[in-house]
Amino acid sequence: MQLDDLYRRVIMDHYKNPRNRGTMEEGAVTVSLNNPTCGDRISLQLQVEDGKVLDAKFTGEGCSISMSSASMMTEAVKGMEFEKALRMAEKFSSLMKGEDVEFEELEDIEALSGVNKFPARIKCATLAWNALRKGIETQDGKH
Repeated sequence: MQLDDLYRRVIMDHYKNPRNRGTMEEGAVTVSLNNPTCGDRISLQLQVEDGKVLDAKFTGEGCSISMSSASMMTEAVKGMEFEKALRMAEKFSSLMKGEDVEFEELEDIEALSGVNKFPARIKCATLAWNALRKGIETQDGKH
């Protein structure tokens, strides 16, 4: 099996069987973003405490790239301290720029590495990660 085929399967698995799709009880940090160029939209909810992401869920609509990226991101950041989650978001940004990056936290994320060959799709892949950054930044000043 070719690496591209494996990556395609991983992306489609997260798209068809999204992890952490849904909503949380009241009190969660909620960030809603959209990508007006293609219509992707996401609402990310984070349960945070003491500078840590305890849980993450999302709802939204969009292409397989944006929804699978959200699924992968929410899986990866659960239980992470803000600083580590922000570093991971930076690593993802580097991956989208074509830099060689490894994700020991969740290898599935590397399946999105081919997106950088399609500049119009980079915004799709980074939508959930931008929501994560925004959610953490709104909370970080409170700790």
